[in-house]
Amino acid sequence: MADVTAELMFEALRAIQARLAQGDGKIDELKQEMQASRTSQNGIRHEITGVFQEISSIHATLVRHEHRFDRIEGRLELSDAPTP
Repeated sequence: MADVTAELMFEALRAIQARLAQGDGKIDELKQEMQASRTSQNGIRHEITGVFQEISSIHATLVRHEHRFDRIEGRLELSDAPTP
């Protein structure tokens, strides 16, 4: 077996430390990317909620107009049935 000196151990530990530092940097990058994705996802979620609220408002308006038209047709005695 080769003689293991303190200098050889020091070089091996230095290489391990450098690789760990690279791994830490990559983990930090991944954390930042995940945070950006979450922020984007929250923005999209708010947009979708806004769209659903707008559609709900449009639906409520259409229902009001439908009831109004029904009342107008009733007053004017209009019917979908054909008259002979």
